[in-house]
Amino acid sequence: MKQDDIKIFDEQEVRTLWDSDHEKWFISIVDVITVLTDSVDPTAYWRKLKQRLKAEGNQTVTNCHGLKMLAKDGKMRKTDVADTEQLFRLIQSIPSPKAEPFKLWLAQVAAERLDELQDPELTIDRALEQYTQLGYSESWINQRLKSIEVRKELTDEWKARDLKEGVQFATLTDIIYKAWSGKSSKEYKALKGLKKENLRGNMTNTELILNMLVEASTKDISKATKPGTFNESKKVAKQGGNVAKVAMKELESKTSEKVVSKLNANSYLEKNKLEEEITPKASRKDKK
Repeated sequence: MKQDDIKIFDEQEVRTLWDSDHEKWFISIVDVITVLTDSVDPTAYWRKLKQRLKAEGNQTVTNCHGLKMLAKDGKMRKTDVADTEQLFRLIQSIPSPKAEPFKLWLAQVAAERLDELQDPELTIDRALEQYTQLGYSESWINQRLKSIEVRKELTDEWKARDLKEGVQFATLTDIIYKAWSGKSSKEYKALKGLKKENLRGNMTNTELILNMLVEASTKDISKATKPGTFNESKKVAKQGGNVAKVAMKELESKTSEKVVSKLNANSYLEKNKLEEEITPKASRKDKK
C-alpha cells in the first residue's frame, strides 16, 4: 500500500510516497534537485545528471524508477523517485551547500515514520503540530484529530471482517459519503474544488462531526451484525450513512442552511473568515 505525502524543506515542497509493504519512503528526485540547486530547469538537470551517472556505470541511478505523483497541474504524472538510501548516494553527485542540511532532514523524516509505526500516537502528535503551524483553529484541530481516531476504529473493524485495504475500503467510504451527504467522495471533492487533497482535512466542523457520526455508527453496526461478506458490509455502510443523514436533515430544518459546503481550507485562509471552523489563528488576531 502506498500513501502520498508532501514534506517541506526550507519552505519548498518535496513530494514523497510511503510504501507500507516495503516500509520505505520514495522521494521525487526532481523536487530534491529543485531544493538543492538553483537550476531553472530541474528536470533537464536531472536528465543530464542521469545520463552522466549511467555513463559512469552508477548502479544507483540505474535502480531508480518512476512512480505517479501529483504534479503542479493537479494531475498524477510519472516522475523518477529514489528511496532514502539511493537519494543519499545521488546527493553526493549534486554540488550544493544545502546537501548536508538536506541529508539531516531526510534522515529525520525516515526516522519519524519508523517511530510512528512503533507508536501510532506520534502520528497524532505530529498532525497536531502541523495543523497548528498552518494556523487552523483549536476547535477544528480537536475535531480533526478525533476524526482520525474514529476513522481508525472503523478501518480496524473492516480489517477484522477480512476486507481489503484499497478498492474495498474506498468503495465502502464512497457508500458512506453518498448515504449521508448525497455525494460520492469524488463529487464531494469537486464541490470543494479539491483534487488530491484530503477531503476530511477540508471539511467544516459540522461536516467533520457528521462524518464521525457516520463512521462510528458504521463501526458499531458492523460489530453488532458481524457481516460475513463484502456485500453485507456495503449494506452496513449505507445503514451507518443513513444515521447521519437523519441528523443532517434535522439540523438543516432548524437552521435553513445546507451542511455540505463548498468551503475548503484554502477558501477560509484566502477570505480570512472569522469562522470557528478551519480559520487561521493569525486571522482571528488580525481582527481584534
